[in-house]
Amino acid sequence: MERIGISSDGQGFVLLPSGRAFHPWGNNYGNHGRLIEDYWATEWPTVERDFKEMKRMGANVVRVHLQFGKFMRSPTEPNRESLDRLRRLVRLAEQTGLYLDLTGVACYRRSDVPPWYDSLPEKERWQAQQRFWGEVAAQCANSPAIFFYDLINEPVIATEKQKAGQWYTGDFGGLNWLQYLDLDPAGRDYDTIAGQWIDAMKRAIREQDRTHFISAGWLPFDPGRRILNHFDFVCVHIYPEKGKVNEALATLRQFNIGKPVVIEETFPLTCSQDELRSFLLESRPYATGWIGHYNGEPRSQLEALKNSGKITDGQKSWLAWEELFRELGPVMAPADPGSRPN
Repeated sequence: MERIGISSDGQGFVLLPSGRAFHPWGNNYGNHGRLIEDYWATEWPTVERDFKEMKRMGANVVRVHLQFGKFMRSPTEPNRESLDRLRRLVRLAEQTGLYLDLTGVACYRRSDVPPWYDSLPEKERWQAQQRFWGEVAAQCANSPAIFFYDLINEPVIATEKQKAGQWYTGDFGGLNWLQYLDLDPAGRDYDTIAGQWIDAMKRAIREQDRTHFISAGWLPFDPGRRILNHFDFVCVHIYPEKGKVNEALATLRQFNIGKPVVIEETFPLTCSQDELRSFLLESRPYATGWIGHYNGEPRSQLEALKNSGKITDGQKSWLAWEELFRELGPVMAPADPGSRPN
């Protein structure tokens, strides 16, 4: 696998050393609603099968979410078994030809969060997160399959004091997707808090890995150029709403600061397949990468359920995305060098 670099105009990605254009096109990975740590120790063939299926779909990137509590036994002691599985996952990515978007310090399921972690004051919590990222980066530094380290999923900065230990918000589907970076601004403004945290995590990664990119996945609310400039490129999560494709595109344009932009999450969640198709195609002047979702159900299974009349509304959405993903892959992420076809 070639490594991924920034194009000479600073707006996109290239493969190195060939210089061929690279357009991230992939999926957030899970299996039947499960997080990867739920099954990668006991069902490794499932992970292998899913990676091969995503590759057959036309993906070149997989986003994997790593929960903090599964990788840290204490503020300073990592879970070596989880790090071993991460190395195995990196090898699988190399063998499959898929680049990894590694999203970290996740606390999606509250029962997986160690009580000691939420009781830590901000300084010690940040130090524990730094240790997490240092350990992860040490396992990944030498692999060409690493696309980038996503520092955190959809961070929230508290500009007013919050209750002690209340680090989470954004419950959806029984999981907590959003996490506060701080609980007390203590006289700091939004940009200062975010910048201090980002720089602390970057230092921990750069002590182990000076090569691979660093970014973070932002909600569709522009955090401002001062924050986004901390990253190698910009990641934003946009789910177009029904009848509001133009509004979604306007949101996307706000993240154009002269760096590559990757739409790290999108899906026909509240819009039709046709509306998402329009959004993706019309987003190409402003974004250079797109990542949807995969849930371990290949199209053949979903189509069989549809034909038997047993498909659920949720499975209909998965099928709509898989159909769209395969249809648009050659357009959004052409395999041949040169510009994208119209």
